[in-house]
Amino acid sequence: MTANAAALYERIRSNPDQTQALFRQALQDPTGAMDCICRLGDDLGLPVTPDEVKAHLASLDDADTSRWLIKARGGL
Repeated sequence: MTANAAALYERIRSNPDQTQALFRQALQDPTGAMDCICRLGDDLGLPVTPDEVKAHLASLDDADTSRWLIKARGGL
């Protein structure tokens, strides 16, 4: 797990519009949502791999994030 995944998560989480857009995409296309997250990381200078994103999300002890992932059908 890299610091980039944690920093990117915080950037996404702090932007409700972006969070909702990714959630909607994850419902329809989980792989596309992950690709979008990785591209966003590249754009923000926080490159991440899908495995790093998954590892970071799995490490969180946050009920809201857990519910988000369940609703997104575990696609991330």
